[in-house]
Amino acid sequence: MPGYDVAVIGAGVFGAWTAWHLTRAGARVLLVDAWSPGHNRSSSGDESRVIRAGYGADEIYTRMAMRSLAQWKELFEPTKQPLFHKTGVLWMGDYDSTVATFQRCGVAHEALDAGQIMQRFPQFKPVENARAILETEAGVLMARRAVMAVVEDSGVDFVTTGYVTPRTLLPADIRVFACGAWLPKVFPELLGNRVFPTRQEIFYFSTPAGDRNFSPSRMPAWVDFSDPRGPYGIPDIEGRGVKIGFDRHGDPVDPDEIDRKITAEGLQEIREFLAERFPALRGAKLAESRVCQYENTSSGDFLIDRHPELENVWFVGGGSGHGFKHGPAVGEYVAARVLKNAPEEPKFTLATKSEKQNRAVY
Repeated sequence: MPGYDVAVIGAGVFGAWTAWHLTRAGARVLLVDAWSPGHNRSSSGDESRVIRAGYGADEIYTRMAMRSLAQWKELFEPTKQPLFHKTGVLWMGDYDSTVATFQRCGVAHEALDAGQIMQRFPQFKPVENARAILETEAGVLMARRAVMAVVEDSGVDFVTTGYVTPRTLLPADIRVFACGAWLPKVFPELLGNRVFPTRQEIFYFSTPAGDRNFSPSRMPAWVDFSDPRGPYGIPDIEGRGVKIGFDRHGDPVDPDEIDRKITAEGLQEIREFLAERFPALRGAKLAESRVCQYENTSSGDFLIDRHPELENVWFVGGGSGHGFKHGPAVGEYVAARVLKNAPEEPKFTLATKSEKQNRAVY
């Protein structure tokens, strides 16, 4: 095996885009994973992810999402594959600060009240006095295939191997650990109490026969952070059914031991929500389900930093349920930090990650 400048451990969205940007910057890169890019055990697995710039007052993530969407679209354009669906994203949550941030950043959007939501999108039954923002240029990324496209386009050498630790022999000067929920297992003393993997259930429901209202041409992706459950959903893309889940953090898990079957309690709760907010899906048949994991930091901010004792080791993780969309911008930032010692973003440093969870990023 030839020598490399950087080994990236983990071929999820953060690792794939980090490898892509490092290669474009002229580095010789080895990408390593225990399985395959975007595999179904990873936080980057499953079929789809929402990409939106709505983050309330967290302008850094709004700008990262805008930068990332441009790079995703640039990557996909030559492939002619439908890996981004511009469905729009209906955002319900921190309305005033989101509008202010969108205005500063130039994010295309429309403001809708409850009546306008129902008129425009009759699938929805919003809560009384609801206010929403329709982010018109946002939409849905086809997650698993998107990660594979990044790795293929990067041209890096990819290998599968067993678990990699800081002591594993790899032919590279620098090591970037972008291994998601496995970060606290690889670095138990340092990250065991700072990165918190949680179990998350995802459901796909069949739509009524002949009803096109749930197709991506008629229904936007949506997120409702005004509801403490944090419900979100994706329209019926590729005939898989309407995807829905709760963004609130589930039970703590070990990513190697997680039970990947949904619970009866989780299914019942999501059915009750559907009946409440999407009347046409009352009693809908469950088409598919997934159990995945988040890897949360104490605040929800990303963890992107150098190991405090190992000069040639970096951490990239803490996607915290919202990270997938940001893969391109994260990779760009990591490459600049690793190769050029670019200025650090304080939000992403290890020093800001505590052992007590107090989520602030949604």
